[in-house]
Amino acid sequence: MTTQVSSPAIVAQDLSKTYRSETDEPVLKGVSCVIETGARVALLGASGSGKSTLLNCLGLLDRPDAGSLRLLGQDPAGLDENERATFRLRNMGFVFQFHHLIPELNAQENVEIVLSLAGETEAGWPAQLLEWVGLSEKRKKYPWQLSGGEQQRVAIARALALRPKLLFTDEATGNLDRTRSMEVMELLFRANREWGTTLVSVTHDVELAAHYPVQYHLKDGRI
Repeated sequence: MTTQVSSPAIVAQDLSKTYRSETDEPVLKGVSCVIETGARVALLGASGSGKSTLLNCLGLLDRPDAGSLRLLGQDPAGLDENERATFRLRNMGFVFQFHHLIPELNAQENVEIVLSLAGETEAGWPAQLLEWVGLSEKRKKYPWQLSGGEQQRVAIARALALRPKLLFTDEATGNLDRTRSMEVMELLFRANREWGTTLVSVTHDVELAAHYPVQYHLKDGRI
């Protein structure tokens, strides 16, 4: 009997990135990492260390200047912007420090719009996700009617709408107190446990990062 071994979710090799400025100092300087399928990985480092830039490159929100990248067994280098957007929509979820909810849409509509963009309908799923994050009674509330922690939980439900294989978070708990931060982290971990979603989180919070089995520490653009 043969055992199937899944390929890594992310393989990055010698990624470099420079943003044009007076100094032209590289933000990433030959970063390499392998992230296994279903892993929970924290990216740590001081402000300016390159952790958010690395996450943006891994999540196809930015392009590295050099190096190679494989995501879910595919090489995204040849994809145009529309193809990259489609790949992100179908395979990735994102949660940022600021929730970026659409103010004109209520909580459930903010989740439903992701399914709509993907051309999918799944009756009851957005409401189920909001129940999952503890907001079933507030699904018709608009962002301005929700607390900061509640808005972030809607953002998580939205990020999970298409059951992403890769979930990227960037300081997702940065605006929350310790209790709310732990609640948000547990929701992210639940997706990781129940769906095998690979979770990559940028954080400066060493206490939270301690709950991630794998940690990459960045300093001056290097791991």
